[in-house]
Amino acid sequence: MTNYEKLQSILRELFEMDKADLDFGIYRIMNQKRKEVNEFIDKTLPNEIKSILSNTQSRDTVSLQAALDKIGQNLDEAGVARESSEKYLSLKEQIASATDVNALEQEIFSHLANFFKRYYKEGDFISQRRYKKDVYAIPYEGEEVKLHWANADQYYIKTSEYLKNYNFKLSNGKKVHFQLKEASTEQNNNKTQGDAERRFAIYAEQPIEENGSALYINFTYEPHKKTVKQSDLADEALKIIQQNIPSNFADAFVKAPTEKNKDRTLIEKHLNDFISRNSFDYFIHKDLGGFLNRELDFFIKNEVLYIDDIATEQPEFFVAQLSKIKALKTVGRKIIAFLAQIEEFQKKLWLKKKFVIRTDYCITLDKIPEKYYDEILANAAQLEEWQTLFDVTITKKEDLAFEQFLVLDTKFFTESFKDRLLGEFDNLDEETDGVLINSENFQALNLMQEKYEEEVDTVYIDPPYNTGNDGFCYKDGFNSSSWLSFMSNRLIMTKIIMSKNSILYTSTDDNENNNSLYLMNTIFGKENFLSNMIRKNKSGSGHDSKGLAIEYDYVSAYSKEFINKQINQNPIDVENDPKYKYHDAYLNERGKYYLRDLDYKGSYSESGDYPIMLPNGKEIYPGGKFGRPNTWRWSKDKFEWGIKNDFIVIDNEKEKVYIKQYQYVDNKGEKYIRTLPYRALMNFSNAIGSEEVAGIFEGNSFSFPKPTALVSYLIKINEINNSLILDYFAGSGTTGHATIKLNREDGGKRKYILVEMGTYFDTVTKPRIQKVIYSDNWKNGKPQDKDGISQMFKYQVLESYEDVLNNLQLSEGKKDLFEGHAQEEYLLKYMLDIESRDHLFAIDIFKNPFDYQLKVTENNELIPTKVDLVETFNYLIGLYVERIQRVKDIKLVEGKTRTGEKTLIIWRNTETTADEEVQRVFRKLYDSVRSQEFDQIYINGDHHFRNFRVEPERFKVKMIEQEFFKRMFE
Repeated sequence: MTNYEKLQSILRELFEMDKADLDFGIYRIMNQKRKEVNEFIDKTLPNEIKSILSNTQSRDTVSLQAALDKIGQNLDEAGVARESSEKYLSLKEQIASATDVNALEQEIFSHLANFFKRYYKEGDFISQRRYKKDVYAIPYEGEEVKLHWANADQYYIKTSEYLKNYNFKLSNGKKVHFQLKEASTEQNNNKTQGDAERRFAIYAEQPIEENGSALYINFTYEPHKKTVKQSDLADEALKIIQQNIPSNFADAFVKAPTEKNKDRTLIEKHLNDFISRNSFDYFIHKDLGGFLNRELDFFIKNEVLYIDDIATEQPEFFVAQLSKIKALKTVGRKIIAFLAQIEEFQKKLWLKKKFVIRTDYCITLDKIPEKYYDEILANAAQLEEWQTLFDVTITKKEDLAFEQFLVLDTKFFTESFKDRLLGEFDNLDEETDGVLINSENFQALNLMQEKYEEEVDTVYIDPPYNTGNDGFCYKDGFNSSSWLSFMSNRLIMTKIIMSKNSILYTSTDDNENNNSLYLMNTIFGKENFLSNMIRKNKSGSGHDSKGLAIEYDYVSAYSKEFINKQINQNPIDVENDPKYKYHDAYLNERGKYYLRDLDYKGSYSESGDYPIMLPNGKEIYPGGKFGRPNTWRWSKDKFEWGIKNDFIVIDNEKEKVYIKQYQYVDNKGEKYIRTLPYRALMNFSNAIGSEEVAGIFEGNSFSFPKPTALVSYLIKINEINNSLILDYFAGSGTTGHATIKLNREDGGKRKYILVEMGTYFDTVTKPRIQKVIYSDNWKNGKPQDKDGISQMFKYQVLESYEDVLNNLQLSEGKKDLFEGHAQEEYLLKYMLDIESRDHLFAIDIFKNPFDYQLKVTENNELIPTKVDLVETFNYLIGLYVERIQRVKDIKLVEGKTRTGEKTLIIWRNTETTADEEVQRVFRKLYDSVRSQEFDQIYINGDHHFRNFRVEPERFKVKMIEQEFFKRMFE
């Protein structure tokens, strides 16, 4: 194989040309550009190199020939034979070899191949700058401590849902599911295990399970020797499947041919897709062009241009090297430009604000006027859900009046019903207690940025612990690096939406705790570190790979800004706490207080070993215990502070010293005292969380749910009136449950946002919130009381990154608009951007904004689904909705943006609604005085609204289309 053939092979891999059979994601897009890419690799590059070398070499030859002639003339004048001079002969030989362009071409091809193959691995570019053999340089800017990881400059884009859920439908309607039976990996697999890498293989013990109209094919994802090829394991799997497949699923082996594989079957296609999409594309580089160009310069300086070449006594030899370097750099940069265009295009689609696909509300009946009861009674689906969720049978209006905390779900009703019902609320977002978002959490956080910037008061997240068997996907050899990129991208956006007084709590265990702390020190600043609390999560029955019992994990806490940050004390029920059982209550001008011993600490501290002088002149000392030295619980300085601030009581008669702890009364009249939160969380095990979930869902378990008491405890540490609490690893919904529970207990107005992408969003997360609204006391899936709470929450589904790729359409023929150099620039830099513009910026979607559809992936099928443009736009401009009104094909949305601008948005079907009708509705709803209250008015389509300036540079009436696309791609 020639050097150019090696380069061609590497470039085809870089440009995904070796994956022609894949028809999903970026591969489907690159398949459409196959012709242009192959032409670039096979013709453009070699011609470019030949042209550069020929032009440069011809100039170099003239220069070298002039030098040779001068040397020859000097030798002649000195009477020395030219052939006796080594310098003359060497230069003459160099001139001869300079005309051998082919040799130089092959050298350049070799350099390019060596350069590009070192940074690419299975769909991703890995940043590894080689300082010298087996030694890498990292970007260091003089920090005291630098946390760096291999993928620090990349977005992590893989989701565990891809690994967990893959199925497809046969022509006869039956479904085939691929599932992992044992998806275990070696713990802490930061490097590949020796010569092993993970591979997909058929689960030989039970390859196939049939369940009615569904067929389950079982696979493993386990380490295999690197010599074992994935393609061989796939072929073996197909053989075993064909031998064991039931006859009524034989359609899985119908032909689905490609140009490359005429005999490909349907199941072979899906198996290839399943393996490929779980093996490739874990990252998108944030600046691939900048990175590779810097690396190319570094590569040339260190591995092509040597110091000896510069220091040579014959400068003409150095001049001869320049033609090679120029060709290498020119062609290398063109390849980089093409690669960067593809990567930047993927980054653009990844960062694009995603559409809200669907929005619905769950509302307790106490908030719904009786005039809707007839429609509710007539809705069989809603009544059936109430029976399933709450064990309640509704047959008449009186039942509805009695069951005021049943949760109505608008998904069961028509758009007309939903519009009318939501129109009953005068301050919709204010009256909405929670938001549940079914989405990959990066995309949800990205969409939330404008609306919730500096609005979230408490964040609790329970990310995957990266143990190797918790569903977190990582690239072989990049376990912790994948996890750090995954967390970093999300934490950066989290910080933006946290209020100045907020706290972020993150649950981790030993696998990534240290990395997590370093990462958050980098993002939040070490000065904002509050605590790394240890939590006892279970008894010591389990053990790690070294045989040590695992009982604890961690909850780390960081503040947004530590300046004047005060941690709230947690309430303790004095009447039921044994530490206060024998102490009396007292009263002074500050209110009622309880006394607690200022006793020994139990561990020796010199600062705590001092006498206390009683008013009668007697000195008392701390008492030791179990042979320990005498030590007070407080230091002497703190004791003196307590005396000064009336926190200390000295009892002459009993010769005891007490700490005062003041009582407070909550909204329900319950009496408590406050105490400092503990760093050790001892009574919040996962077993308690599992019991809670099992009680709510009739024994069904959920993997490692945290108990509501833990999240409640953490929320109260940072209690802020009417606080907003966010959890974007919502899991079973513990954080939402804890928030509702706290509000039920003390009458608070806390709100919650939960983000979860798992398929259990509809079967666990959302139903749990519905159930705990109705009652907080469950057993075997049945409510034990009807002690409900008045609530309304909104739940939404967002477009995914994969949906964006699968819907994307490129416009052909744009290349023909350019000629010569401009055509090459178009191919290398602008092709994907320009050819996708008609799709990504489609103005036509706003003609009828209530009926715009995207194809959304469900069970590997693209299903046409309506998109909620109204809710999407609300997020984009950061609108807090106050009122929604619907008049035929006109919807009017009122509210204020996060920055306080009073806003009206007018949506209409421009195909059925004349401009005059819109203005008539507007005048009817808003008189001349009321209309002046709006700082801005948005409207879709052409209109004749009076368009006046609010200030010299800003119009009051704006086009939705222009603002929509500007903000979606910010």
